Order: sequence, then structure tokens, then C-alpha cells
Amino acid sequence: MNYRHSYHAGNFADVMKHVVLVALIDALRRKPSAFSVLDTHAGIGMYDLSGREAQATGEWHGGIGRLLDVPSDPEAPACIGEWLDIVRATIAAHDGQMFYTGSPAIVADMLRPGDTLTCCELHPEDQRSLRRLFRNNPAVSVHGRNGYEAVTALLPPRQAKRGLVLMDPPFERTDEFHTLAKAIITARQRFGNGIIATWYPIKHRAPTHAFHNALKDAGQRNLLALELTLRPPLDPTRLNGSGLLIANPPFRFEQTARAILTTLCRYLGDGETQAEVEWVVPE
Repeated sequence: MNYRHSYHAGNFADVMKHVVLVALIDALRRKPSAFSVLDTHAGIGMYDLSGREAQATGEWHGGIGRLLDVPSDPEAPACIGEWLDIVRATIAAHDGQMFYTGSPAIVADMLRPGDTLTCCELHPEDQRSLRRLFRNNPAVSVHGRNGYEAVTALLPPRQAKRGLVLMDPPFERTDEFHTLAKAIITARQRFGNGIIATWYPIKHRAPTHAFHNALKDAGQRNLLALELTLRPPLDPTRLNGSGLLIANPPFRFEQTARAILTTLCRYLGDGETQAEVEWVVPE
């Protein structure tokens, strides 16, 4: 309840997460049948990078700030250009002011007729902001609900037999990795056809290894880990990297992920940035 993403919006972790999110939605859109997306920790959807919170940290300068003026690269994955188009359109819609598009706004922009988005946000003020953002969009619903409870309450989706669950918790609690592992297992039990994408911080290796091993020990399969580190993850007091664990990834998605992270490595960090895509447990 204390976490406010406004302080961190547009940082390197957001860049990685949102580009991969666009790639996952692209994969869902390749089939004509409708899909549903559940965003369990949605935030406010749109962030003013000139506001007090974003300016207090300045983290966005090391993230979206490094990519906004990057020229089109024909060898880069198409999803990077798609994501940048969404961000630039958001800035243009705000008369050139630096507004950054969060995950629910990105998904909403990519929905087709018949596709749906369900957002959960527990913080009262952020929930009101999210409702205002989507007040005229019938394809999007907003719930004032704990995101982990939503995994049980809102899955499987009523609207479609396929889709994506995005879990991006704030990691304020010391047991967040344990809770997240349980939520992944529950989501897969309730929505077997769904893609489950979960974000996690990389400060040092022990917590992430324990997280992966907990899922292995629970018999989970078809788990792909994407990790981008700005520096060796040796200091547990710093956010040294960003991870996404994807259960049931689209066919050959590891190739897409490698291309995404390899490209982002060229723009993010200060020379020590590394990318890793590997199967935690194969299919």
C-alpha cells in the first residue's frame, strides 16, 4: 500500500518489462480468437515524468530517456519500435509533455474488438486515477482488489479461453518471492492455457535462485527466465537488474526475447549491461 510506481516509472526495468509485454501481446494477436489480459498490480497506467515523484529519483533518464530519440533500427525486433510508437503517441497526446505509458495503457492500446483487459489496483488514489483513465473504454475493467486474490477470483477469464496474466508486485514484503511463486502455481492451475508473466527485481542472486528453485520443486514446467542486469548483482541494497519469468511462453519466444534484450543492452546501463535468456524448466 505504500509503494508508488510514479517514483520509478520509465526506468530501465520498465523499459524491459514493457517491450516484452508488447511482444507477448503481438503473439496473442497472431490468432483471430479473442484474448483476455489480467494485470494484477496495475498502477495508474499513465505517469507524468515531469511530476514531483519522477523528478525526485530521475530514474526515467536511464530508461525511456535513453531510447526516445533512438533512430529506427531495421535489425531490432519490431516490438521495440511498436512500444516506442505508443510512448511517443502518449507524449504527443499530452502536447509534448513527458508522460510515460504504463502496462495497462499499453495493453489497452493493443486490444482488438472482443479482447479485454482487467486491471487490479489496491491503492485507493491510484485506483481512482486508473478508473479515470479508462472511464470511456468498455473493454477495460478496474477492480479495487488485492492482485494475488484476483488470481483466484478472476481466473479463468470469462471472456476468452486464452490470454495473459501480468504480475508486477511492488516487492515491499520480505516474503514477496514466496507469495509470487504460490500465485504463479495458482494461476496456472486455474488458467492452464494462459501465458503467465511475472516481474521480479535482481539485487543479488540468492533470492532469484530460490524463487526459480521453488517453482522447480513444485513440479512447474515450461518456465522461461529473461534477465537484464546493469551491473553484477552483488549489492543487495541496489536494483542491479530486472527479471521476467514467463510460464507457457509463445512458441519460440526465447528467440524473440534474446533479440529484445540484446538490443536493449546497447542503450541501457553504462557498459556492464548483460542479458540472459534461459529455460528454468523446459516444457
